[in-house]
Amino acid sequence: MIRTILLSATLAGLSLAANAAAELAVNVHDVRAQTGTLRVALVNTTAAWDGKAAPVQAQQARPQGDSAHFTFKDLPAGDYAVLLTHDENDNGTLDTNLVGMPVEGYGFSNNPQVMRKPTFDEARFSVPASGTAIDISLR
Repeated sequence: MIRTILLSATLAGLSLAANAAAELAVNVHDVRAQTGTLRVALVNTTAAWDGKAAPVQAQQARPQGDSAHFTFKDLPAGDYAVLLTHDENDNGTLDTNLVGMPVEGYGFSNNPQVMRKPTFDEARFSVPASGTAIDISLR
């Protein structure tokens, strides 16, 4: 009887572990304006990175200081990338100057130092089943 109870408890624990979802904490640094909206998109495919598919999850918040924190829950372990924009004037777009360079804050996972939008592979990182945290510096 005790063996059956222990076996049942072990199997139930394994089932819960298999269904456990990861959590991703995104820490944003260098928020320069206290106006507008910070928008964060979590994607797991090149199509979503390129705006041709929906993100896995998305969040937004008003800035409150020079940093912000977002938490994405219930994620299957796997590869993801994060796109972040700060729509400082809340007009729904990332404003650019005459040559196309953004004049509002933006950032990507892995903080790639490129003079263009990075590729999905350049921004991709892994989220293990135990979860993880990343830091993004706004540019």
